[in-house]
Amino acid sequence: VLEEAHGILAELQSYNGAGQEIREAIQNPGDLALQEKAWNAVCPLVAKLKRFYEFSLRLENALRSLLEALTSPPYAPMQHLEREQALAKQFAEILHFTLSFDELKMTNPAIQNDFSYYRRTISRNRLNNQQLEAENEVNNEMANRMSLFYAEATPMLKTLSNATTKFVSENKTLPIEDTTDCLSTMACVCRVMLETPEYRCRFTNTDTMLFCMRVMVGVIILYDHVHPVGAFAKTSKIDMKGCIKVLKEQPSNSVEGLLNALRYTTRHLNDDSTSKQIRALLQ
Repeated sequence: VLEEAHGILAELQSYNGAGQEIREAIQNPGDLALQEKAWNAVCPLVAKLKRFYEFSLRLENALRSLLEALTSPPYAPMQHLEREQALAKQFAEILHFTLSFDELKMTNPAIQNDFSYYRRTISRNRLNNQQLEAENEVNNEMANRMSLFYAEATPMLKTLSNATTKFVSENKTLPIEDTTDCLSTMACVCRVMLETPEYRCRFTNTDTMLFCMRVMVGVIILYDHVHPVGAFAKTSKIDMKGCIKVLKEQPSNSVEGLLNALRYTTRHLNDDSTSKQIRALLQ
């Protein structure tokens, strides 16, 4: 799954959308050539969006099998992370991909514009009884699921949050702490690596800093979805103030997407139990 992830990110990065063609088609509804041009521009893009969505389902399955491996008895979460460091790294890689994907998606309005144009065109042609050959690309049910996926601010993260919540609720015999402790330990490891100068000076590559920040934010969000009181409460095992401070010390262009993920993809930020200080930090 991770091997494919690089290709998915590259495709999303180069996704320019069919804004120009769509605008021309809408402005000249009677010009059939322009309608066709827009349709032909949008279809391959929708095929891409479908591929991204299908990849999110594969990512979800990968995450579930990793969670099983990293929380299964008889070991405590800390022991798991020490014994299975390569698996923990794969889990981190999944989170890194997820946040990278969502950062790109957040800043690309063309995705939703292209897809809604595609859906409008299909329903209009249905009314006129025109069948379009690309219809078999994305059937109605698939289009509905994709719409919900892309309507999310951070669709990949939402997929993983839902998968983690489902994993915890389906594994009744597994104490919820086993999952949340695994997540909070990873958040702590990332925070310490970022805020301790002697560790940080070992990073020869700025991408390593970004990797740690993305993984830290990813596990915080999963923790907040799974833990009954969330990541922001006083009793949380994650030092949220420390984590946010570490992010805010970085250049804003590299962390704005991550701070937005904490603002908009967490569940408990606006709870009464969240301290004013933490809320103020994320203002």
